[in-house]
Amino acid sequence: MKVKIPVKKMMIKKPLTAKTTDTVMEVAKKMAENRVGSAVIEENGNPIGIITETDLTKKIVALGKDPSKIKAEDIMSTPIVFVTPEDDYTIAVEKMKKHKIKRLPVIENGKVVGIVTSTDIARTVPDFIEILKERINMKMSKPLIENAITSGICEVCGNYSEFLVYEDEQWVCESCRD
Repeated sequence: MKVKIPVKKMMIKKPLTAKTTDTVMEVAKKMAENRVGSAVIEENGNPIGIITETDLTKKIVALGKDPSKIKAEDIMSTPIVFVTPEDDYTIAVEKMKKHKIKRLPVIENGKVVGIVTSTDIARTVPDFIEILKERINMKMSKPLIENAITSGICEVCGNYSEFLVYEDEQWVCESCRD
């Protein structure tokens, strides 16, 4: 059974946003002040693009353009590639690989609610791998005390629980018991 890890567990909430009419200089200053590598570009409160450090380098610096004279909408990457908070992280990874990008806005009901980066995924997934290893160890060994309660991953639904009980040769959470 595959354990799902929703993007909302690893995303950065409240990502930096900017308007299509902001200058590239304004966007770059906001990015530097907030110590982030991207800004989601919005029009009338709706996310329509993204500007990343790579965009600044390739579309402004490398071409010798003046960032104070160019609008965000002129260099933003669009259409916006995104995930939802409930999407499994593997969907984010696949989109990043397919589009050769490192950041994905997280959009819910047409509004940006977060951003997930390849670094966020790399930082979070090893923790879940440890949980999976623990689950495998639990599966491999029969408990000494079968009525004991422990924490870990439910073998029925795949969710983490503080109250697992060994039932019918599997660890089951309170929601999945008989």
